[in-house]
Amino acid sequence: MAGLAFVFTAPFQAANLKANTNKSGVPLGLPEKTWTDGSPEQIALGKKLFSDRRLSFNNTLSCSMCHLTENGFASNQTSRAIGIEGRTGRRNAPSILNVAYQKTFFHDGRETDLAQQAWLPLLDHAEMGNTSFGMVIDRIRSYSDYDNLFEKAFSGEGPTMHSVGTAIAAFERTLLSGNSRFDRWYFGKDETALTQAEKDGFEVFSGKGRCTQCHLIDSDSAIFTDHLFHDTGIGYYQTQSLGTGTFKVQLTPDTFISITDKLVSSASEPWKNDLGRFEVTVNPEDRWAFKTPSLRDVSRTGPYMHEGSLQHLEDVVDFYDRGGIPHDGMSDKIAPLGLTATEKANLVAFLKTLDGDTKLLPHTD
Repeated sequence: MAGLAFVFTAPFQAANLKANTNKSGVPLGLPEKTWTDGSPEQIALGKKLFSDRRLSFNNTLSCSMCHLTENGFASNQTSRAIGIEGRTGRRNAPSILNVAYQKTFFHDGRETDLAQQAWLPLLDHAEMGNTSFGMVIDRIRSYSDYDNLFEKAFSGEGPTMHSVGTAIAAFERTLLSGNSRFDRWYFGKDETALTQAEKDGFEVFSGKGRCTQCHLIDSDSAIFTDHLFHDTGIGYYQTQSLGTGTFKVQLTPDTFISITDKLVSSASEPWKNDLGRFEVTVNPEDRWAFKTPSLRDVSRTGPYMHEGSLQHLEDVVDFYDRGGIPHDGMSDKIAPLGLTATEKANLVAFLKTLDGDTKLLPHTD
């Protein structure tokens, strides 16, 4: 797996940085920073840890293998995350772009500190499979290429629970995606940045489509989330095994086949029950509720929903147009929309304008 590197070309930076960033230097459309950046040494160390397969139990999986640069720091490869030895997780690997602005982490919001969050995949049986903090720390200490890196980055502190998590978080906070075509139109007042169909799609997004009830836009910035948890019916549908009986499988870009639920089940792990936010709060009102994701770079970060069951943006729009999957406890923000084919197409076109300026991101070597 290629490592990640910071690439800011000098001509781009000199000519465009001022116009495409705000006062604190973050890309246009993002809020001002509320955190203190890590030192260059901490960020470089965090990048190294993020990309190091040796930190998994069997030396095969790194953080960067589920959060791919070219996939918007998510993974397009599978609906649900695949860990060591092919272990299948319950949920889709979320994008970590703009993770610095998140108030909680994971689809169920079970962690509230980014540095602490970094440890959970390292210790999860279905992800990187380590059995203890000490196992990871001792492993890092045994590798000569880490000699003195922690001490230089953390004023003499070697590899510890604190320094490992803080370094990874310092790197992840650099993954800021903004200056999208939407940002240049909406915040930068450049009327040429969007087509008329895309502007019409924004009208659907902020009006008839009811998207801004959860995917918020402020007057000077937008993360496109309310940071809350909602039951759309997807979790209920999966938990109750109310499948249609067939699955569409893509063989080539233009070729699909349908296979039966029975055939898929014969070659798959049993579906793992997932009650979402309820597993954190044990509040019955939180059953099957999952965190509102940001929509930035959404065209790059499919498949969609917490378990990756919707493959394309068109599928997501159709799902919400139908009013989700009604059941007792579903969010009252969701209802049938009655969108026309043109409104749906324009809405999808608008969503694609939320892809950030890749020249402002770290790139694969």
